[in-house]
Amino acid sequence: MTSPALARAVWGTALVTVPRPLLRRLDPAGADDRAVAVARVLGVRHLVQAALTGALPCRPVLLAGAVADAAHGASMLALAGWDPGRRRVALVDAALALGWGAASWAGAGRVR
Repeated sequence: MTSPALARAVWGTALVTVPRPLLRRLDPAGADDRAVAVARVLGVRHLVQAALTGALPCRPVLLAGAVADAAHGASMLALAGWDPGRRRVALVDAALALGWGAASWAGAGRVR
């Protein structure tokens, strides 16, 4: 497994196993049951993506991951505008998703 895939797997595992403490660090009021459930779903997505990119680190898989991350980031930006109560968590998550997407995009550019 590549380092980015391993890092994504660690992040996904944290979201699945300890989402509430992570959310509380971002916003103590933003760690409600809905946010915890969404964090766990996103953690599973990260674990699946880590497994796929780790097993098949080819250009199409990395680009598909970058697109998924970009869509995730865009949805979090929309949530930040739509729900002021979740703005801080949504903006941090958007930044993380867009960072993962940029890393996947860059990785796809290095694969032959």
